[in-house]
Amino acid sequence: MDKKQAKERIERLKKEINRDRYAYHVLNKSLISDAALDSLKKELFDLENQYPDLITSDSPTQRVGGKPLKEFKKVRHEETMLSFNDAFSREDVQAWLERLENYLNRKVKREFYVELKIDGLAIELVYESGVFVQGSTRGDGIVGEDVTQNLKTVEPIPLSLMTVKEKEIPRRLVVRGEVFLSRKEFERINREQEKAGAKAYANPRNIAAGSVRQLDPKVTAGRRLDSFAYDIVSGFDLTKHEKEHEKLKELGFKTNPNNRLVQSLEEVFEFRDYWEKHREKLDYEIDGIVIILNDNDIYGEAGAVGKAPRAAIAYKFSPREATTIVQNILVQVGRTGTLTPVAELRPVEVGGVRISHATLHNLDQIRKLGLKIGDTVVISRAGDVIPQITSVLAKMRTGREKEFRMPETCPVDGSKVEKVGVFYRCSNPKCGARNRELMRHLVSRSAFDIRGLGPKALDRFVDEGLISDAADIFSLQKGDIAALERFGEKSAEKIVGEIGEKKSVELPRLIYSLGILHVGEETAQTLAAALAWRLGAKEIEISHLAGIVKEMGTSGLEELPDIGPKVAESITLWFKDQRNVNFLEKLERNGVRLLPMKVAAKGKLSGQIIVLTGTLGTMPREEAKERIRALGGDVSESVGKQTTLVVAGENPGSKLQKARELGIRVIGEEEFLSLAGK
Repeated sequence: MDKKQAKERIERLKKEINRDRYAYHVLNKSLISDAALDSLKKELFDLENQYPDLITSDSPTQRVGGKPLKEFKKVRHEETMLSFNDAFSREDVQAWLERLENYLNRKVKREFYVELKIDGLAIELVYESGVFVQGSTRGDGIVGEDVTQNLKTVEPIPLSLMTVKEKEIPRRLVVRGEVFLSRKEFERINREQEKAGAKAYANPRNIAAGSVRQLDPKVTAGRRLDSFAYDIVSGFDLTKHEKEHEKLKELGFKTNPNNRLVQSLEEVFEFRDYWEKHREKLDYEIDGIVIILNDNDIYGEAGAVGKAPRAAIAYKFSPREATTIVQNILVQVGRTGTLTPVAELRPVEVGGVRISHATLHNLDQIRKLGLKIGDTVVISRAGDVIPQITSVLAKMRTGREKEFRMPETCPVDGSKVEKVGVFYRCSNPKCGARNRELMRHLVSRSAFDIRGLGPKALDRFVDEGLISDAADIFSLQKGDIAALERFGEKSAEKIVGEIGEKKSVELPRLIYSLGILHVGEETAQTLAAALAWRLGAKEIEISHLAGIVKEMGTSGLEELPDIGPKVAESITLWFKDQRNVNFLEKLERNGVRLLPMKVAAKGKLSGQIIVLTGTLGTMPREEAKERIRALGGDVSESVGKQTTLVVAGENPGSKLQKARELGIRVIGEEEFLSLAGK
């Protein structure tokens, strides 16, 4: 998008994020999930990074949290409690390190301390002469809420410091950490809620935050909160961040035993990927890892950008929810002729896969969501199920969004569309089945030869709204397939990889794949050779085929070997149909390209029209056909007056008898090998 569009998008993002963050931090309620909010924040961060002059002081990227609740005394932090910018991919992390080194104007040592990012509430603890005197929440990063009495009820937080040597206790120590709720405790509290007939809590983080903010410390004590400490703000002058964790443990603070020092970005990625797969084994929620430059001197030198440190970043796990834009709503036709609306999305990563499509099921679902083309939406993939649009962020609208209308005619065959209950169907009962057969034909061995796409896979892709016609096969994305149950990333990668390899196709295979009535493999070869000869063996663009066939006309086609009036008429009618022309253009848009076709040079079989019958013992029939064509001959499937030679293998059929009746020369396999070369 250009700068003007970016400015408009930034303003809408800021308003939506501020609305959501105010509700969460001040009103203590969530309007959208954390993952969806993170997705909006990341989009805003990237746009501001692209256009730095559009950053304003009121941008959510320049602040942390909301205003403190009025019920608590305000506490000014000794140093600003910074938040972290988010990374969602390896490329994001590499870009972060590159920005840091550019700022410092030098390379830094690849030594990082990586920590599990607890999904809880950030706190600051103050100790004077070894005694806990004050605890506060983050608040807006500068001023927080005094929750000392509540934090005293959290057992992992020491009320007095533990150390072997008294002289090691600083006069004033400021520590930061996280308060959270274990999964086990979360389940216990929700069981009690259910028994009391009260509403269950949505997640452990909400309970932890609410518990710390309770005016009555007894309520907090009843919640059995847990805590990890992870940072020393003042009191010790340590040169390495890892040493801070060691010192915290010495002083009696609970630290996370899973955090560790690593020596490369690759180790960072391994750490993150391991915990994304194994996080369910932990007794607490995590939503990613924190990467911190281990050298405290460089960390301090790097400073902060907005309210985030330059020398640290949060590398989030693949979100189960994210926001994106509905770029279009397409209509797919299923096997039974049912029309299914499918959202074409700006690609976004959800649950570990990149998603570009989401089924909308039916028109009623679109109306229920209040969805328009161009809307910003929340995509959910909880439990690794098929991605769904769960809500529309209506306040992000620009006024340019468009209403969706179901078509009155079928996009596959043009038949009238009928409404049956909540569904819309093509009135032609054979439409869906014919469309399915064409897809199967296109991927068959003699056509595009995409062997990884069997009938079951094609049917599934149609039913899930990923494809509506054979051309859509070439637009399939890895993430869209991986999101389907029983497929997975490896299977999706293999299918998409094979499709990509087969996008370059020979002209005879393409013509055969179109399923033109009366056009088999040999007729496709004949037509392709004629087209290539006509163009002097130049490259042919798929979208130009219809024009070339039109120029030849029915009479011109009838002059070709093995093409009679019926076949010529069938070819002409197919290429005249605008829907078929559109299909060819769609193939080209989806990346299908024709390989240059060589016009056979004159050889020893030039002018010969040869028919093969029976089984050849020395080579497959396809290889024999290729040899004939390479020597300038044409292959025909049937014996006729134009046939000049019949090659008979073992167990020849009726073609041999017909050849003898017409007086056509017949040779055996041995003579054919001598003629064609062994």
